[in-house]
This record gives sequence, structure tokens and C-alpha cells, in this order.
Amino acid sequence: MKTLQRTFSIVKPDAVAKGATGDILKTFQDKGFRIIGMKMLEITKEQAEGFYAVHATKPFFNSLTDFMSSGPIVVLALEKDNAIADLRELMGATNPANAKEGTIRKKWAASIEHNAIHGSDADDTARFELSYFFAGYELAK
Repeated sequence: MKTLQRTFSIVKPDAVAKGATGDILKTFQDKGFRIIGMKMLEITKEQAEGFYAVHATKPFFNSLTDFMSSGPIVVLALEKDNAIADLRELMGATNPANAKEGTIRKKWAASIEHNAIHGSDADDTARFELSYFFAGYELAK
């Protein structure tokens, strides 16, 4: 049996506040993603800093971590063939002005920073991000 690829996503505070979560989840399922883990939670500034530590030296780090700790988020473990690349395509460009029609960011994002959704960009990133928010036993088989 072929193992499906896993990836990680966050419905960010701006999209949760807009009521976009249900639409985004439906989009995932319509595109063949299987949701194997999901939680709504609020994270602290320190938790956001740990998650985004790879960006600690970037000028946007402080505003990003402030934003990510500003309200509820929905974290998701997703699974399908080619999950990482397919999710990145479905999310759309980081800047919603450059995102293609039919992408999540084109529909729900307001700006580069308030861009509705996060998704892992590589296998090693996905492993780290999944383990940051989910214990193995929390994921459906």
C-alpha cells in the first residue's frame, strides 16, 4: 500500500475571524485532501515565535508572531498524494494580489501579512510543523 504524503496547514486568525474556516475545509476535501487532525486553539506570542523560529532574523518576524497570536487559529494535518505541492498551489501566492483565481488566498486574504492560510513548504518542514501542534496519537490512521 502506497503511503500518502502528509502536510500541515493553519487557517490564520484573519480567516477564522471572517468565518472562512468552513469554506477552506470544504475546499481541502473537494481537492482530495483527507483531514487526519484538526484543532482550534489560540497560541501565545512565545508559541508563535517557536513555530516561526526559521524567520527570527527577518524584519517581519515580530509583526507575524503578533498577528498569529492575536486570535483563534485552526491547525490541520492533511494527507493525500503530492500533498505539499498541491496545498501550496491551492493556497495561492503569498501576496493575494498575485494569487490565481480559485485559490484560498485570492478568495480570503487581505494582504501579504493577513493572508488567510499557512502551509508547509517541504517534507522536513511538514514533519516539524505537524509535530509542533500534534502528538502522533492525535492523528487519524
